Amino acid sequence: MNLKLSTNSSFTIDDSQLNITGSKSETNRLLLLKALFPNITLANTSNSDDSEVMEKALIGNDEIVDIHHAGTAMRFLTAYFAVNEGREVVMTGSSRMQERPIKILVDTLRQLGVEISYEKEEGYPPIRIKGKKVTASKVNLAANVSSQYISALLLVASKLDNGLELTLEGEITSVPYIKMTLALLNDLEIKTSFEGNVIKVYPKESVESKEMVVESDWSSASYFFSLVALADAAKITLSSYKENSLQGDSELVSLYEKMGVKTTFQGNKMTLEKVAGFNYQDVNFELNNTPDIAQTIVVTCLGLGIGCHLTGLHTLKIKETDRLEALRIELTKLGANISVTNDSLTLERSGNINHDIHIATYNDHRMAMAFAPLAIKVPIIIDDAEVVSKSYPDFWNDLKALNFQISEL
Repeated sequence: MNLKLSTNSSFTIDDSQLNITGSKSETNRLLLLKALFPNITLANTSNSDDSEVMEKALIGNDEIVDIHHAGTAMRFLTAYFAVNEGREVVMTGSSRMQERPIKILVDTLRQLGVEISYEKEEGYPPIRIKGKKVTASKVNLAANVSSQYISALLLVASKLDNGLELTLEGEITSVPYIKMTLALLNDLEIKTSFEGNVIKVYPKESVESKEMVVESDWSSASYFFSLVALADAAKITLSSYKENSLQGDSELVSLYEKMGVKTTFQGNKMTLEKVAGFNYQDVNFELNNTPDIAQTIVVTCLGLGIGCHLTGLHTLKIKETDRLEALRIELTKLGANISVTNDSLTLERSGNINHDIHIATYNDHRMAMAFAPLAIKVPIIIDDAEVVSKSYPDFWNDLKALNFQISEL
C-alpha cells in the first residue's frame, strides 16, 4: 500500500488531542515479566505488531517461534526460552531478522551453561534453544552493540537460582533502556544494583500481585514533535506521558526545544506548541542514548531548512534496515546534501525539497513515520505504508484527524 500525503499550503493545528498507544519498549519488558510472574497485570499495553508477536510467543506452545521483524522479541525471548527448563524451541524470523546478529547474546547465555545452536549461519537466527536450569551467576558482555542483549539477561535474572552479576565491557550504549529495565524490576521489588560497569540482579521466586500501567510510547510521540516544528502554527496534547519518564526518547523535550517546540506537562498529558518567531540554527546532537529518534530529527531539519550533525548512531546499522544508508538514499532523492559514516550523519543546510518523491521504507516502520511530517512542506509518497503497524497501527488515522490529506495510490 503506497500513500500520497499532503496538507494545505498554510498548515496549522489548533489545540488537538491524541491518545498514543503504550510504549512498545515497556510493554515487551512487562510481557516477559508477566510470563515469569503471572500474578501481575498490565494496562495500556502497546497494540503494535511487535508486542502482539511477543505475547503470542510467550503464551504459545509451538516448537518453532517466528517473530517476523520483531528484534526486541528475538532478543528477549532468546533469554526467556534459554532459562525455561525442559523447553526446546527454534527461534526464527524474517529474512532481515536472519541478517541481524545474535552472537553476543548467545555467547553470554552459553557462559551460563545454556545449550544454543545455529540452524543456518553462525552468529545469526534461526537458533535452536534447549532451556535448562541455570545456576551460574557471573557473565561478561560487550555493551557497545545493543542494550537489548543486556535487558534480555536482566529480565530473566531474578528467576536464576543465584541471580546474575553482569560485567559490561566497552562503552555502554542506550543506557536509558537499561535503566528502564532495572526500574521495572524495582517496581516489582526485585533488588538490583548498577555500579560502574557491573549490574547485579538478585534472585526472587515470586512477587506481590500488582497492576503495571504502561506509559505511552515516546518514540511514537517523536513524529508529533516533528509535525509541530514544521507547521505554521500548532498545539497538540498527547496522552499518557510522564515528565520524569523511564523512556530514553523523552530526551525529545530538550532536543526539540532547540527546534522551536515548547513542551508542558499537566497530569498525564503533554502539550507541544510551536514557538512563534523562533530563531532557527543548525543543530549538533549526540544520540547514543536515543538513536531511534535520529530519523525523525534529520527529516525535521530538512523541512526547517537547517543543517544537523548527529552522532552516536552505530546501533542503526543493525536495526530493521541499515537506517543510516536508508536515510542517505531517501534524503538524497528529496534533494538533500547528506553524508553518513558508521556512527554519524551530517545534513547540510538547504532551502529546496523535491516534491512527489516516493520514499522507500525498507520494512522499517520508523522510515515511514519519520518522513510523513514532511508532507507539511511538500506532497510526498510513502511506499509500503502499512509497515507502521510494527509499532503504531493507528498512525495514518491520527494524521488524518490532524487534517493531513492521505490517499492510496
